[in-house]
Amino acid sequence: MSNITGHTKAIVAYCTFIGLIIAYFLNKDNDRDEFAAWHIKNMFGLVILLFAAVALQSYAIGFYVYWTTACLWLFCLLMAIFKRKVGIPFLSEKFQTWFRFLD
Repeated sequence: MSNITGHTKAIVAYCTFIGLIIAYFLNKDNDRDEFAAWHIKNMFGLVILLFAAVALQSYAIGFYVYWTTACLWLFCLLMAIFKRKVGIPFLSEKFQTWFRFLD
């Protein structure tokens, strides 16, 4: 249906929560891309970490969780731009296991 590459879908996934939803539906079609799926699951995990940071914002730990998540998001975005399946140590592999429903 579309000629959008997996690389493009992976980058779109990191463009806010809306981009994650768009990338998910673009990748759900017949032209499913494994690279894009990996980054979509990774971004979904980062969004959950961000929600945790917001829930903890009244405590000092919330500040650190928020900025750690922001730095991890930037790192993962750069890995998607450079066409690499490198993510957060330990967590990215867990995200791939926990979020299989996004396949």
